[in-house]
Amino acid sequence: MNEYPQAEHQSAPYPPAPYPPAPYPPAPYPPAPGRRALLLGATVGCAAALAGCTTYDANGNGGFLGSTAASTPSGSAAGGTGTAAAAAVLASTAEVPNGGGKIIDGKNIVLTQPEAGVFKAFSAVCTHQGCIVSSIANGTIDCPCHGSEFSIKDGSVVHGPATSPLPGIAIKIEGTSIVQA
Repeated sequence: MNEYPQAEHQSAPYPPAPYPPAPYPPAPYPPAPGRRALLLGATVGCAAALAGCTTYDANGNGGFLGSTAASTPSGSAAGGTGTAAAAAVLASTAEVPNGGGKIIDGKNIVLTQPEAGVFKAFSAVCTHQGCIVSSIANGTIDCPCHGSEFSIKDGSVVHGPATSPLPGIAIKIEGTSIVQA
């Protein structure tokens, strides 16, 4: 037996909205860009970024900053007059210890001398997350942020987390001066 009588329920319509409808429909969102438009935009952006990263070595050959351009060893075709322009001089050869190196403040350049009389230059910006390297010891260029180590010989990764080598920078020796080419 049912204690509650069953009443026939009629479904009543919802009450009218408390506000009148808008006099005009809302503006539609602009259409989403198509795949071609996105790819074209990405291509143009990458091309512009790469164009800004072009550098030139001592011979006038273009290359990207990410390449490992070879530096000029002393005593070979780089011999100079000893009158290097003061603005381009990075350091004297005596300032870069044999088997070590020197970080050039303000230019983000590391100079190394892996063998007596052979000088190399690399970017001082770590390829892991962009920190500036802080020291050169035991044949490596060391980054303080996450412990990456790079070879003073060629900028290659000796210890990660970096996976890319330090980009090379073209230099030449003029007398006893190391000059950015």
